[in-house]
Amino acid sequence: MEDFGSVPLRRLLERHAEAVEATHADHGDATAQIRRDAVVDVMRFLRDDAECRFEMLADLCAVDLLTLGEEPRFEVVYHLYSLDKNHRLRIKARVPEDDCEIDTLVEVWPTANWLEREVWDLYGIRFRGHPDPRRLLLYEEFEGHPLRKDYAKERRQPLAGPEN
Repeated sequence: MEDFGSVPLRRLLERHAEAVEATHADHGDATAQIRRDAVVDVMRFLRDDAECRFEMLADLCAVDLLTLGEEPRFEVVYHLYSLDKNHRLRIKARVPEDDCEIDTLVEVWPTANWLEREVWDLYGIRFRGHPDPRRLLLYEEFEGHPLRKDYAKERRQPLAGPEN
């Protein structure tokens, strides 16, 4: 694993090397893949460390790797930004299909609340400890998670109408 001169990657490797599975900086984008069981500790460190200071969770999304045949099947991707240091970092954590959950980051960055709900809604990845794990974009009766690669696009959904 190289740190490519990135201060955040170097600091992450110094303080949480056991949690880091891989790093790279393709096209200048610093990225670290970490173990999913370390996500809260790593993110708290990246937020609080004086050399990193990632005050902002800019985005949180997921990737379904089904068609690539990779395991674990899912990847949760966090995009961090430091206003103070003007640097960015992408953190990835793999999530298996048979145990499709990862810890919530709502206590670290409150903006994770809606972003995690969106990932749950569209991919079916649960966030352990989330304070409000309801669907965000789809209605409650919707069956399945439409951004999964094996979701049948022709699938019929139950009709949802006004409550009587």
